[in-house]
Amino acid sequence: MNVINLAEGNSVLNTFIAEMRDSVIQKDSLRFRTNLERVGEIFAYEISKTLDYSVKEVTTPLGIASVATADTRLVIATILRAGLPLHKGLHYFFDHAETAFVAAFRKFGKGNYFQIKVDYCTCPEIEGKTLILADTMLATGASIEIAYNKLVEEGGAPAYSHFVCPIASRYAVEYLQKKLPENTTLWVAAIDDELTSHSYIVPGLGDAGDLAFGGKL
Repeated sequence: MNVINLAEGNSVLNTFIAEMRDSVIQKDSLRFRTNLERVGEIFAYEISKTLDYSVKEVTTPLGIASVATADTRLVIATILRAGLPLHKGLHYFFDHAETAFVAAFRKFGKGNYFQIKVDYCTCPEIEGKTLILADTMLATGASIEIAYNKLVEEGGAPAYSHFVCPIASRYAVEYLQKKLPENTTLWVAAIDDELTSHSYIVPGLGDAGDLAFGGKL
């Protein structure tokens, strides 16, 4: 698995990530969702550079223009409600992409033990296409692994997969490098070193779903 950390270069992406982390600014749910959408758009632009292109002729009012446009068939998938603004930002750039959704949750046992359970999955055919799987927070890596395997089970094996996770723990990155196939790329905007016993990323940013859409019971 290839890992690309866009934070290693200076860009406006760092501003959006800083505002998403800021405990004062993130009290504005609209601002948080908007920043997450913007982050999705930036990742989409970067991913677009990796797709397959061919030159096509476009008729203008004054003549014919030759333009290289993407040919890659895309499926954009998201996990949980926290990934919805990120998914929206990705879809702004890839407006012809198909969509898949995975509903998953943590089932807690004794102590800090929990399992990731997939409650629902809906997807188009993915076989031979390029999959983009979006998840705002990458803590342990288990949710991405399980969601990916479920999508492959339901829709077939993609030709290539991109995982878009703005905030990731170093543990999760190293875990996925061992678990995911070679024809994958993990895109992140920050890699944090600490993961608590409850699987919270530190410094992280808190619960992305709650920050975007409000608290839950």
